[in-house]
Amino acid sequence: MMDKHNQKELGLSDKEAKKRLFEYGENKLATGKKISALKIFGGQFKDLMIVILLISTVISVLMGEQLEAIAIIAIVLMNAVLGFVQEYRTEKTLEALKNMAAPTAQVLRGGRTVTIPAAEIVPGDIILVKAGDKVPADARVTDVVALQCDEALLTGESVPVEKLTAKSADIPHEIGRPDLLYMGTVVTKGRGRAEVIATGMSSEMGKIAGMLHEIEDEPTPLQVKLAQLGKYIAIGCIAICLIVALAGIVRGYPLFDMFITGISLAVAAVPEGLPAIVTIALALAVNRILKRNALVRRLHSVETLGCANVICTDKTGTLTENKMTVKQLFTFDFNVEVTGNGYEQAGEFTVGGRRAVVGASPTLKRLFDIALTCNNAEITAPQAALPARDRTQNISRERWGVSGDPTEIALLVMAAKANMDKAALPYDVRDEIPFDSDRKRMTVLVQDRTGKGMAFSKGAPDVLLARCKYILADGGVQLLTPAILHKVTQANEDMAGRAMRVLGFAYKEAPAAGAQSEEDMVFVGLVGMIDPPRAEVYDAVARCKQAKIRTVMITGDHKVTACAIARDVGIHKNGDMVLTGAEMDAMGPQALEKIVHKVSVFARVNPGHKLQIVRALKKRGDIVAMTGDGVNDAPAIKEADIGVAMGISGTDVTKNASSIVLLDDNFATLVAAVEEGRAVYGNIRKFIRYLLSCNIGEVVTMFVGMIMGLPVILLPIQILLVNLATDGLPALALGMEPVDPDTMNRKPRPAGESVFSGGLAGTIIFRGILIGFTTLMVFSSFVRWYGSVDIARTAALLTLVLTQLVHVFECKSENKSIFAINPLNNPFLIVAVLISAGLIALTIYHPWMQAIFSTVALNAEQIVRVLISAAIVPVISAVAMMIPKRKKKDELPLPEVQQ
Repeated sequence: MMDKHNQKELGLSDKEAKKRLFEYGENKLATGKKISALKIFGGQFKDLMIVILLISTVISVLMGEQLEAIAIIAIVLMNAVLGFVQEYRTEKTLEALKNMAAPTAQVLRGGRTVTIPAAEIVPGDIILVKAGDKVPADARVTDVVALQCDEALLTGESVPVEKLTAKSADIPHEIGRPDLLYMGTVVTKGRGRAEVIATGMSSEMGKIAGMLHEIEDEPTPLQVKLAQLGKYIAIGCIAICLIVALAGIVRGYPLFDMFITGISLAVAAVPEGLPAIVTIALALAVNRILKRNALVRRLHSVETLGCANVICTDKTGTLTENKMTVKQLFTFDFNVEVTGNGYEQAGEFTVGGRRAVVGASPTLKRLFDIALTCNNAEITAPQAALPARDRTQNISRERWGVSGDPTEIALLVMAAKANMDKAALPYDVRDEIPFDSDRKRMTVLVQDRTGKGMAFSKGAPDVLLARCKYILADGGVQLLTPAILHKVTQANEDMAGRAMRVLGFAYKEAPAAGAQSEEDMVFVGLVGMIDPPRAEVYDAVARCKQAKIRTVMITGDHKVTACAIARDVGIHKNGDMVLTGAEMDAMGPQALEKIVHKVSVFARVNPGHKLQIVRALKKRGDIVAMTGDGVNDAPAIKEADIGVAMGISGTDVTKNASSIVLLDDNFATLVAAVEEGRAVYGNIRKFIRYLLSCNIGEVVTMFVGMIMGLPVILLPIQILLVNLATDGLPALALGMEPVDPDTMNRKPRPAGESVFSGGLAGTIIFRGILIGFTTLMVFSSFVRWYGSVDIARTAALLTLVLTQLVHVFECKSENKSIFAINPLNNPFLIVAVLISAGLIALTIYHPWMQAIFSTVALNAEQIVRVLISAAIVPVISAVAMMIPKRKKKDELPLPEVQQ
C-alpha cells in the first residue's frame, strides 16, 4: 500500500483503482428505472372514464351490439395511442438533450497522466482540471494556478468562484467551500489538481439527486377533475338503470327487460369520445406550446399551468442573460452608460444621453487598452443569435463567439462595441502577475512598438486605489487628491449599490520588475458590470401581475444583487419582504408558512431552502410553478405543482424532475405556456358541456319516450352514429378554439374548483333537456302528421343532430348567447359542423346508408318543419341567459394576491 505522499505524487495504482471501483461503485448518478414504452402505453388505461368505456364495451358485446363494442374499443385505443405517442416522443426528445456529466477526465494513475471515462473515477484519485473542463467528482483542492469554477448549477451564483488550496485533508464536505471542487461544475479559468473525496450519489450533486426519490408524484388538477367527472357519469349510469327498472315495474313490464333497457340507456349516456378528445386537446396545446419554445413532458401538466397563481423563478439564466455585461464606465472626466446585453454586437456609449466616441477621449482609450491587454479571454466572429427561421439581416441580432472568464469576456465585448480588439493594440505582453484572492488584482507587463515598457492592472477598486498616486484625465496626469479619491470612491459605491461588479483600472510607465511595478500607479477609471435581465422579462412579469400571478425570485446569489434585479424587472417593490437562507433557518418552517406570501425575494438559499419554500406555498393552497436549471433546483422542481426546467443550461437531473422544459431558458416562454394552459382548460370545459348536453338529450329522448309508451325513438345504431360521428368532430374542433384575448386578464382559478363550477352543471342539464324534448316533440308530431314511425324516427334523428350542431356554437362562450358571439373565428369548427351535417344528409338520402341506419328520405316540407323546431332551441337558451342569476363561482372575489 503506497503512503499518502506518494499517492498525491503518483496517484492510485491501477490495481487499487479497480479495488475502489468495486467498493464504491461507478461515478454515476442514479437516474431511476427507465420508463419502458410498454409502461407508458399501459398508463393510458388508468383513467376512470376509460374503465367505464371498457365496461360499456363488455356490456355491448353481451347484448349483441358488436358494432358498438368495436367502435368503443377503437375510441379507447385511439386515445391510448395519442397519449402514448405524445409522452414517448417527449421522453425521446429529453434523451437527445442529455449532456451533463463529464464523459472523460484526466487523472494520475501510477505516476502517469491518463484520460479515463468519468464513470471510473474513484475516491482517492488525483484529477487534473483546466479551463473548459467539467469537474467529474467532488474533490479537495491540492494545487491551483488562478483556478476559478462556475458553480451556478449548485449555488445559483452567476460569478465564478475562485478556488484555493485546502489547508488540511480534514475539511467539511459541503457546498460553497473555496477549497473543494464539485461534480458537474465548470472550470472557467486557470488549472489545478485535486484529490477525489466523493463520487456518484455521495457527491453533493448526488445528494441533491437523492432528495428527488423522497418526493412523490401527485395527480394534476385536471386528472382529479376527470376522475370526478368519471364518478358522476358512473353514478348517473347506475341511477338510470334503477329509475328505468322501477318505472318499468310500476308500468307492469318484466324486470329483466327493463334492466336490459336501463343498461342500454346507460351505455348511451356515456360520452365515448370524451377521453380521446381531452387527450387530443391537450396534445394540440402541447404542440402550440412547443412552437412557443416549451416542451411539455407530462400531458396533463398543460392544464395545471392554467391554475398557477405563484411562479417561483431562479434568477441567473432565467430572468437574466447569464452573461456579465458592462453597463457603466467612470473616469475623471466622464460617466458613460453602455447599452446592449450579453454578447450581442449591438450597443453604444452615451454621456448624458448623447452618443460618445470612445477614441476621442485619451482616458477612455487607455482604459480600453488595459481592459483588452490585461485579459486572457477570447472573442471570435459574430454568431447568429436566433434559429435560422428567425434570422434577419439586422446586425444587432448577432452575438460574438466567446471563451474564457465571464468578467474578462464582458470587457472584450465592451471593447468590441467600440470597434476595438486585442490584436490591433500596439502592445506585446512580456509577463503576467495573475489574479488571486490575496492580491485581488491582475497585472501584465507590456512593451509597445517603440520598446517602452508599461504595467497594466485591473482589480478591486479599493486595492488599486491604495496603490495609486495619480489619476489620468483627458487633460493629463494629475495628483490623486483626497477630493478626487472621494469622487472615485463615491462612484464605486454607487455602482456597487446597484448590484454591479466593479473593477478598477490603472497603469504605470517604465515599471521596475516585480512588486514595484504595482506601486505609485496612475488610476484610470472604473467599469461596472452586471448579469442583466433579459429584455422580454419586463413584459412577462407585467403580464403575470395582470393575470394575478405572483412572481417570486429564489436564488443562491447575494441579497443586494437579487433585490436589484427583482426591483428592476418589477418583481420586488417597496414593502415586500426579502429573506435569506440564514434567516429562514432561524425562523423555522411554521413561521415561514405565515409570511411566505409576503416575500418576493429569497436570496442565498440552498436546495433544502427551495424545497421548504415550495412546500410552504403549497400548504397555503397556492398552485406553484418552480423554474430552475441547476441540480440544486431539482428537488423543489419535482415538489412543485408544475416543475419547469431549462432546456439549454438545465442539467439532466433537473429536466427529469420537471413537467415542462423551456427550450430557450426564457421566463417569457413560461408565461406564454401559462396562457396556453388557461386556454386549454376553457376549451375542455366547452366540449365537456357540449358532449354531456348532447348525451343527456339522447337519454331524455329515449327515457321519456319509453315512459310515454312511444315506439323506440332512436335505434342503437343511430345513437352510435350520433355519439361517434356527429358529436365527436365538433367536440374536437371546440378543443381548437383560439385563445381568448382576455385569458390573461382573469385571476387563476382555484385548483379544487369543480369542472362544473360557475353553473355549468345547470346549463348542461337545461340544454340537454331542451334537446331531448325538442326531439320528442318532433317524433310524436311526425307520427301524428305522417303516420309513419320510420319517417318520425328519421325526423327525430335529424332534429337531434341539428340541435346539437347549433348547440356547439353556443358552447363557444359561457357568458354570451349564440347571437352575441363570432361564429366564424374557428375554421376547424366550421369544417367539423359541415362534415357532420353532410354525414347526416348522406345517412338520410343515400340508399346504402339508409339500409345501414334504417332511415328514409324526408321531403322539403318535412325538412322545413325539422329546421323550425331546431331553431326554437337556441332562442329559448338565449332568453334563459337573460334571466338574472347568482354570480358564478369563478366570478366571486378571491383573496387578494400579493405582488
